[in-house]
Amino acid sequence: MKNLTPRQLLIFIGRILMTILGAFITAYGLESVLIPNQVSDGGITGVSIVGSNLFDIKLGYLIAVLNIPFIWLGYKQIGAKFAILSIVGILSLAFFTSIMHHIPAIIEGDSLLVTIVGGVIIGTGMGIALRNGGALDGIDMFAVLLSRKLPFGTSDFILFLNIFVFILVSTVFGFEGAMLSAIAYFIASKVIHLIEEGLSGSKTFTIITTKPKSIIEEIKDELGRTCTYNEIHGGYTDIAFTQITCVINRLEEQKLKEIITTKDPHAFIAVYDVSDVKKGSFIKQDLQK
Repeated sequence: MKNLTPRQLLIFIGRILMTILGAFITAYGLESVLIPNQVSDGGITGVSIVGSNLFDIKLGYLIAVLNIPFIWLGYKQIGAKFAILSIVGILSLAFFTSIMHHIPAIIEGDSLLVTIVGGVIIGTGMGIALRNGGALDGIDMFAVLLSRKLPFGTSDFILFLNIFVFILVSTVFGFEGAMLSAIAYFIASKVIHLIEEGLSGSKTFTIITTKPKSIIEEIKDELGRTCTYNEIHGGYTDIAFTQITCVINRLEEQKLKEIITTKDPHAFIAVYDVSDVKKGSFIKQDLQK
C-alpha cells in the first residue's frame, strides 16, 4: 500500500467508493425486499439474519462481528488490498442495514417476485463489490481456504456450507422461507457472475485448421480483429496443423463461427469464456476506412 503511485491510489479510492455503493445496494435488497418477506440471504449474512431474529440483536452488529475472522482469512490468503476493501464493504453493509431497517418493503406477498427481485438486487450489490476487489460476505473466503486444504473446489464448499445456513434459516423462517432463501441466493449468485464477467463479456476461440491464412484474413476483414497462431502436430496422426487463437466479444461469436465453417468446415473449434480483457491486440480495428 505504501508504494502506490498517485494514479494507483486514485484507482484504489474509486474501488472503495464502488464497494460502498455495492454494500448500499445489497443492504437495500435485504431490508426492502427479502427480510420483510421472511426470506434470508446465504453465507454469513444469512447467519446474521437468523441471529438477529432469534436474539433481537441489530443485524448490522452481527454482520460486522461475525465477519471479523473471515476478514483475517482474506488478509492472510489474498492480501492487504482485498482485506481493506472487504472491511470497507462489510462495515458499510452493517451500517446501511442499520439505517434502512425500518424502510417500507417495496414488494409484499408475491413469493416468486420477492425471490427474483431480491436476488437480483443483492446480487448486483455483491457483484459490484467483488468486481472492484472486495467482498461483502466472509463465507467465500472460508471456502477458498478449505478448498486449498481439501480435494474439493471452492464452489463445492460454498454450496456445502450454505446447506447448513439454509437449514439454520428454516428454524426462523420455516421450510418455505428456507427454500425461497435458497432460490434468492441462487439468483444472486448468477447475477454476481454476470457482473464479474461484464454484460458484453468476451470469448476466446481456439481454432485448429489446415487453412489458417484464409481464416485469419477473413477475421481481419469481417471482424476487424487480429489473431495469434502457431504450428502444431496431431498427437495421433502426426499431421501438421495451425492453431489460431482469437479473442472477440459475445456479439461477434456467431459471425466468427460462420467464417470458420465457410473457410474450413473440418476445423476444430474450442470456445472459452473470458472474464476480462486489457488492451493489447484486443483493440478492434475500424472496418470502414
